Amino acid sequence: MIRKGSAEWRGGLKDGKGTVSTESGVLSNAAYSFSTRFENERGTNPEELIGAAHAGCFSMALSGQLGAAGMTAESIRTTAAVTIDKVEGGFAVTSVHLDVTARIPGADRAKFEKAAQDAKAGCPISKLLNARITMDAKLEG
Repeated sequence: MIRKGSAEWRGGLKDGKGTVSTESGVLSNAAYSFSTRFENERGTNPEELIGAAHAGCFSMALSGQLGAAGMTAESIRTTAAVTIDKVEGGFAVTSVHLDVTARIPGADRAKFEKAAQDAKAGCPISKLLNARITMDAKLEG
C-alpha cells in the first residue's frame, strides 16, 4: 500500500512559500512557509502534520491493542506534540510526546497501560520517527 503526499516550494528559504497536498484531497494546496514553521505565523507546517499523523496512527493502534485485550474504548483522544530543535548540522525532530486520554468504563488499568505502551511501540508512525517518544496515558471510566 502506498500513500502519497506532495509539496511545492517557490522562492528562498525565509521569503519563499510552499503548499502541501495529499492524494486523497483532504489537504489541497495548504500553504506553509518559514514563518509558519519556525515563527508564530498562522498556517501549517510539516511538524504539525507529523503530529496529526502520529496522533491518528497511535489512536488506531491503541484501539487494536485494546480489542486484543478484550476492551473497547468509548473514545480515545490523542495529541502528539512534536519538538523540532536546532542541532549540529541544522534542525531535527528530537522528540514527540503523546498525551492520551481513553474513556473505557470498567477497564483494567494494567491491561490499558500495556495496550498503550504496545500501541506506542507498534504504531507505524512511531516506528518511522527517529526521535524520543514519550507518553502520558490517562484512563477515564
